[in-house]
Amino acid sequence: GRGMYYGSYRAPRTLVWVIGCIILVAMMGIGFLGYVLPYGQMSLWAATVITNLISAIPWIGQDIVEFVWGGFSV
Repeated sequence: GRGMYYGSYRAPRTLVWVIGCIILVAMMGIGFLGYVLPYGQMSLWAATVITNLISAIPWIGQDIVEFVWGGFSV
């Protein structure tokens, strides 16, 4: 909230803001992969649920899910 209030995303800190967003997405991806790594029953259903959330993205969501799954099912 404070960063938005003070306008920390504006110049000259735009690059810092973009890099922070990239790091956030990368950490979320690493967390997902770490959770799915054991590939037990809970990991299987977590992977199914999380990747199906991605399918809500209009036009390209289903293609992204199939790419992440490596086929049509987990």
